[in-house]
Amino acid sequence: MKTSLGQHAILRQDLRINPRLYQAMDLLYMPLLDLQQHLKQELMANPFLELLEPEEDEEVPATLAEKREASEPADRQEINWEDILLSGFDDGDWRHGPTEEREFAEPVSVQAPDLSGHLRDQLQLLELTDRQRLLAEEFMGNIGGDGYLSATLEELVTATNALQEEFAAERDAEPAQEPYTLAEAATLLGVMQELDPPGVAARDLRECLMLQLKDKGEAGSLAYRLLDEAYDDLIAHRWSDLAKRLGLDTGEVQAAADEIAKLDPKPGLRYSSADGDYIIPDLIVEKIDGKYRVFLNDTNLPRLRLSRAYQEVARDKKKFVGENREFITQRLNSAQWMIQAIEQRRQTMLKVMNFIVDRQHDFFEKGIEHLKPLTLREVAEVINMHESTVSRVTNEKFVQTPRGVLPLKFFFSSALSTTTGEDASARAIKAQIQKLVGDEDPQDPLTDQQIVQKLREKGVRIARRTVAKYRDQLGILSARMRKRV
Repeated sequence: MKTSLGQHAILRQDLRINPRLYQAMDLLYMPLLDLQQHLKQELMANPFLELLEPEEDEEVPATLAEKREASEPADRQEINWEDILLSGFDDGDWRHGPTEEREFAEPVSVQAPDLSGHLRDQLQLLELTDRQRLLAEEFMGNIGGDGYLSATLEELVTATNALQEEFAAERDAEPAQEPYTLAEAATLLGVMQELDPPGVAARDLRECLMLQLKDKGEAGSLAYRLLDEAYDDLIAHRWSDLAKRLGLDTGEVQAAADEIAKLDPKPGLRYSSADGDYIIPDLIVEKIDGKYRVFLNDTNLPRLRLSRAYQEVARDKKKFVGENREFITQRLNSAQWMIQAIEQRRQTMLKVMNFIVDRQHDFFEKGIEHLKPLTLREVAEVINMHESTVSRVTNEKFVQTPRGVLPLKFFFSSALSTTTGEDASARAIKAQIQKLVGDEDPQDPLTDQQIVQKLREKGVRIARRTVAKYRDQLGILSARMRKRV
């Protein structure tokens, strides 16, 4: 095969996205807190950006400017902006002056102890031997965040004995103490299950609930007997069978089951180490003079503007050549683009939310049962934007409304046809199913087919399997499981 070197022309089409377009899409995607952090970083990284205080006007009176100048330290008044530009902004701390000293106090976070720490604090107060404490540590390592013991006693004994042998092998010696036995593990299990919260270290739900009843002094109650003697019938809601088996009235059995339902199935979660999720809405909808108006919740968002001082220095391009000129031009363009991108984000979010408010007016007035079906494509066509742009605007964004703080995705749902020719929102249908079940006779609960019939009477066409699916999604049991005597 003969090789050669040559040139030839090729005509082709490429789709290339400007890096700034990527950044603009990221800004649309960011929730409010992430955007605040991002703007603070941009403010520190780009000297052509400066913070615009809320009370500061664009046109500052001369007298006020003179007062500010007089109140500033001398070293800050004498900053040489030209030298800082030429040095690539590395001449000291250019935002605070080259000699200004600032104090920094590291924030201290105070958190409640997690489940593991809570249990260890209690173990420290118990009179346990060193041998027991070693086994207790193995227990601690196998108690999950929900409070359940995830390992069997055999596995715990085997793991602890293996740890002893490994420790002795490292020192080329015999184990310091005898191997642990199942009897020791069972004894320590009883100690662990007496710790707070009640139900901790249980191996299954049944044991967890029984431990909680025992802690309340109800070890001899009917509820305890149901868990101990007839757990399978209890979870299957076989009230009549249980009543005959125990020689009791069906109502007594149901009352005991109601007491069990009040217990905590995952007691460890109350000591979860996860921080609470605080939602700061990106948008606010308020009813003013009978009309719903949309506002951006950007009060705490840094307001940026171009630095006048740097603009004045950069305006004389004769002083800057080569890399300095390119660097200054790049930073100035980047600052201008950032300000434009933030404004574009604001306008896009307002457009999307205003359309949602107009479309879902009945929901704001009458409730979730009047929520209309809506898709991203419909919004995109109305505001003349791509569907992916609308998706980014609505993703992980929240709005504060007269009906609560809701995710923007809440307003989007699929459609079901009605006899009137209009479409009904799937979310609204779920709300109607929940209301029907809430208003039903507990002694004669509605079957899925009966729910279908009642919805058809309201003009909603829906299949029985769809009702069953929505009911499962809402966490509603079947008619047989809901029936009470």
